[in-house]
Amino acid sequence: MAWDLLVDRADLARTELVEVPTPRIGAGQALLKVDRVGMTANNVTYAVFGDAMRYWDFFPAEAPWGRVPLWGFGVVEHSAVPGLAEGTRLYGYYPTGSHLVVEPTKLDARGFRDASAHRQHLPTPYNGLTTTGEDPAYEAAREDLQVLYRPLFLTSFMLADFLTDNDLFGAGTAVISSASSKTAYGAAFLLQGRTRTVGLTSEANVGFTESLGCYDQVLTYDEVGQLPTSRTVYIDVAGNAGVRRAVHEHLGEALVHSAVVGAAHHTAEPDLGGGAGSLPGARPTFFFAPDQMRKRYADWGPAGVEREHAAAWRRFAPVVEGWVEVILGTGPEALQADWLETLAGQTRPRTGHVVQL
Repeated sequence: MAWDLLVDRADLARTELVEVPTPRIGAGQALLKVDRVGMTANNVTYAVFGDAMRYWDFFPAEAPWGRVPLWGFGVVEHSAVPGLAEGTRLYGYYPTGSHLVVEPTKLDARGFRDASAHRQHLPTPYNGLTTTGEDPAYEAAREDLQVLYRPLFLTSFMLADFLTDNDLFGAGTAVISSASSKTAYGAAFLLQGRTRTVGLTSEANVGFTESLGCYDQVLTYDEVGQLPTSRTVYIDVAGNAGVRRAVHEHLGEALVHSAVVGAAHHTAEPDLGGGAGSLPGARPTFFFAPDQMRKRYADWGPAGVEREHAAAWRRFAPVVEGWVEVILGTGPEALQADWLETLAGQTRPRTGHVVQL
């Protein structure tokens, strides 16, 4: 039997582990066995914005349930696709479950796109699976780091690229909330030398955030009033409406761009409607990494995007090894426990949860 970890889309703390029949495949399909995945605050963001951003649509489940998207590695268990060998190891987007049926298209040595009908309205970058043998960023000895950081670092990479591509909107300072989170300090690492970076974090995480060495200054959320009122971009990884308002009201017209990247504080209101429009300074807008990726596909070509991202990753990976303690769990029960811990915000910033399924 196969299994699914189901999450109630209206109550993310309500979960069920259920046995399901092992999926069968037809011509042109392949069955992937989910092997090794990570669990981070990024996965919580997928669930929080699951309806608004259609993250629930990637791996459909019967209402009221959803299967949370995860990043990690899987193996081709059965293949009815010429050219796709059983045993091929693939990095990509997987469900909280034991198996995934895909319909590969544009298959080559580097991987393929999943052409399953229910995914065709979804962003293309999430539908690709990459073979480890042809992946320029893959390092076998650093699989756990890739599981934990690569999807977040891709967002960090595209975010830093978006800001520099726009000359930081004329700002000399970038303020980043949830500064102890992986997405935030990945962006701060890449912005070093390009602008002054200020990290906002909780009082409990100040020591860890300062120890990273990638921020010019670290402040608590209660110290927003200490931010200099010079031209500033705000990178809102926390998704906390109260912190966002405090930053906007303090900086006023000096805030030249306000990007909402995630929802690390998932209980905060992520709405960007009328309330956001009433804030001083630049109107908050969602930063969606695939939009910048599409631009760079046009500018650099897909191979160029892979090359630039891989080069940035190889600079970052040796440094981040000293910042994280990987905790390895085994089996669906460990995945369920890690989800609930991460959802509750109980994971220490230095901890990285990886699950071998």
